Amino acid sequence: MEPILYSVQDAIATITINRADSFNSFNKETALMMQDLLKQFENEPKVRCIIITGNGKAFCAGQDIKELTDPETTVDLSAIVADHFNPIIELIREIEKPIVAAVNGVAAGAGANIALACDVVIAHESASFIQAFSKIGLIPDSGGTFFLPRLIGFQKASALMMLGDKVMAKEAEQMGMIYKAVSAEAYQGEVKRIATKLAALPTKGLGYTKRALNKSLFNELSKQLAIEEQLQTTASMTTDYQEGIQAFIEKRKPEFTGE
Repeated sequence: MEPILYSVQDAIATITINRADSFNSFNKETALMMQDLLKQFENEPKVRCIIITGNGKAFCAGQDIKELTDPETTVDLSAIVADHFNPIIELIREIEKPIVAAVNGVAAGAGANIALACDVVIAHESASFIQAFSKIGLIPDSGGTFFLPRLIGFQKASALMMLGDKVMAKEAEQMGMIYKAVSAEAYQGEVKRIATKLAALPTKGLGYTKRALNKSLFNELSKQLAIEEQLQTTASMTTDYQEGIQAFIEKRKPEFTGE
């Protein structure tokens, strides 16, 4: 059985972690395959939006503890962080296409932080987010200490990381951790609707927006204004910008191509 399933339809690539029997936790094979798929879809012009989700009742439970405790494996924790998870987080942020985390169930440890690194997080109403690291004497990795305080504030992030509290989807939405929590009945349709909308928008413009947001995490105002000026100029040279302006003049719906 493949640890990850994937498909491409209507300009949307869907990556599904497929280790339901271990709550979609990552082992070496899964992590390296995720990296390869992200690179593949980054370089595929027909793909204009990427969905990351899980099979079964979990989104992702982070690292497979069995791999850490198996005496026959030689992978240590530092290598797992450096070679497995860090490249995934970096790819999610560097790929200049919208990436949607469709959180279908529990997202724990590195699994939670992979979701939070994505551009849009949509969660099933029964999903939960847990910074589970403190329960085994570790610290949050996979960008957790970077993204979570910026999403919900320092004090709230500190408490959730130290206490390891479970945060249900609706509460996560209310505190600004995720974009939206969706009812069981509406979940699949809403994921498809949002991904379809993103895939039909000006892909380069969305990519430049993502680049500007990444820069904003570090820049002072004057530097950020300069970045906006530079990227706005670049965006104005795209085919989709010309289409958007022409459609506005002609009072019709634009048909963007992602170029």
